[in-house]
Parts: sequence; C-alpha cells; structure tokens
Amino acid sequence: MDINIKTTHFDADKKLIDFVKNKVNKLDKYFEGIIRSEVVLNFDKSKAKFTENKEAKIRIEIPGNDLYAEKEATSFEEAVDLTIEALEKQVKKYKSKL
Repeated sequence: MDINIKTTHFDADKKLIDFVKNKVNKLDKYFEGIIRSEVVLNFDKSKAKFTENKEAKIRIEIPGNDLYAEKEATSFEEAVDLTIEALEKQVKKYKSKL
C-alpha cells in the first residue's frame, strides 16, 4: 500500500511518521485491496489554548470507493489511533457487503 503523509503547521519527526505508517499498514489485515492512503496531520493554531488541537485525517482508496475519517485529540498518536479505529469499522463494514 502506498502511504502519503502530509503535515500542516509543523514538521513531523521520524518517530511520528513511522508510528503513522505502522498503524495505517495494520488496515491491510482487514482488507487486502487497499490501494493507497493519504494521511494529513494538522496542528490547529487557532485552538492552541484548547487541549484537543491536533487533528488526523485519513483517506484510504479501495476499489470503487474511498473511506475517510478524521479525529481530534491531545496528541497526534491519539488522534491517529482514534482515526484508525473508525476506519477499521468502515473497512469491516465494506468487506461484509462484498
């Protein structure tokens, strides 16, 4: 699977990028037909005074459809975890319809 990671308003370190790639690759165990995924990590400066100012948006391309989820949390790791959980549910639902 091809994974494209974009960051806005900050530079991600290698540890965070590896974490994201590892989590996204785990979606393959639910459905092997995933073509590509696009991950956008955003640090929302307008919400800097709030704790949930880190956002993860993930879109995965599968044959005939795209699945998408986005979540906000206090850390990028937590936001990615929540987003992956939402996508796992969508992938399982999509696979059961096949």
